[in-house]
Amino acid sequence: MLIAHVSDVHVDNRPRAAERTARVLTHLGGLRRPPDAVLITGDLADHGAEAEYEELRTLLGDRTVLLCPGNHDRRGPYRKVLLGEPASEEPINSVHDLPAARIVLLDSSIPGRDDGHLDDATLDFLAAALADTPADRTVLVGFHHPPVILHVPFIDDIRQHGEQRLAAVVERHPNVAALLCGHAHTPAASTFAGRPLLVAPGVVSTLHLPWETEEIVDESRPPAIAYHDIDPDRRVTTHYRLVV
Repeated sequence: MLIAHVSDVHVDNRPRAAERTARVLTHLGGLRRPPDAVLITGDLADHGAEAEYEELRTLLGDRTVLLCPGNHDRRGPYRKVLLGEPASEEPINSVHDLPAARIVLLDSSIPGRDDGHLDDATLDFLAAALADTPADRTVLVGFHHPPVILHVPFIDDIRQHGEQRLAAVVERHPNVAALLCGHAHTPAASTFAGRPLLVAPGVVSTLHLPWETEEIVDESRPPAIAYHDIDPDRRVTTHYRLVV
């Protein structure tokens, strides 16, 4: 199974973010082998405005893309435009069943804040989805905020907190093959609860690493994609590619 994973498109009704997002989607559409799923892990819009989600919906066209919110998103407009649901401040969680795996996407956003947290309702949603999954079926869990320190101070200050609660749920289910997130605007790989934690690069921009320069954001680098290849034995291999 092949998952194409990007994050942080920050669509804002201006040409730059739209062009970069369209470039990534066009690249994915031209692959020799199409991915089994395309995933965008949050910060879909830059300000959470209805018009931004309408632009994203236009950019996505008839493509099937799995989405979850980030700290720049707003639940009410997100629900109204992308899900066709009444505006609500309830967390936006979802389950997607593919032939080879189940993907559970969680809302790690805290309305009005940049850091992340999975509330009790979201953790209950995850626990129920995992309990409902046969033990021999592979599961991937995705959200926006990394639940670990990535040694990038700007991001570490606004990462996902209370992560021990998430770890306690994941550790009970060996069929969780990996956890996928964004938010960092830089590709990264770590571990969490004994599983791979794979961070997608940002589409709209790239964050410098603190040992590279004092500058924080680099808008000159091209967007990038993480490709997660999952074997039948649940081994996950990730490749990162620039989209020039």
